[in-house]
Amino acid sequence: VAALLVGAPAAAAETFDVRGACRDGEPQGIYELRDARGSLRVLGAFSRGRRTGSFIYWNEKGDRLAHLPYDEGAISGTVALWYAGAGPGREPQQQLEAAYARGTPNGATRSWYPNGSARGDYLYERGTLVAAKAWRADGSPLPEDEARAQAGLDAADEAKTYAALAAVVDRHLPSCRAAVSGARR
Repeated sequence: VAALLVGAPAAAAETFDVRGACRDGEPQGIYELRDARGSLRVLGAFSRGRRTGSFIYWNEKGDRLAHLPYDEGAISGTVALWYAGAGPGREPQQQLEAAYARGTPNGATRSWYPNGSARGDYLYERGTLVAAKAWRADGSPLPEDEARAQAGLDAADEAKTYAALAAVVDRHLPSCRAAVSGARR
C-alpha cells in the first residue's frame, strides 16, 4: 500500500506540498500532504506533535488506500486498507479491517482477497490471537493451524504497512523550528 502511495520508483522523485501548522516547535492541527498536481495524498491531524484522529491515504490516481485512526500517537480504533486500482468513480475493494487499542490488535480482524472473497477472520485480545479462520483464494477453508500461521504472517505484513505509511508522514512533516511558546508557523 505505501509503495503505491509514495514508494514506487516513479514516485521517488515526486515532490510534495506539506500543509500543516506548528505550536511550540511541534506539528499541531490539520495536516495535508499534496502532490505536485495538488491532489490530496494524506489527510490527518496532530496534537502536541502526536498523530490524533484519522489519517487517510490516497495514491496518485485518487484511490483511497488506508485509514489509520490514532489516539495520542498510537493506532487506536478500526484500521482499514483497500486494494488500489478501482478505477475512476468505483469504490475500491477492501483488503483489511482490524480493531486496535493503544497500538495493539484488540478485537476482530477481517481480510479479503482482491476478488472480494474472504481471506481471514481473526480475533485478538490485547495483542494475543485467540481465534482464527482463514480461506484459500478459491474459498476452501484452511485448517486451524494453517489459519493461525496465516494470521501471524498477515499481522507482520500489516505492521510493515502501518510503519511504511507512518514513514511517509514522518518524511514530510511541517517545518517546525523551535518557536517561541505559543507562536505558530
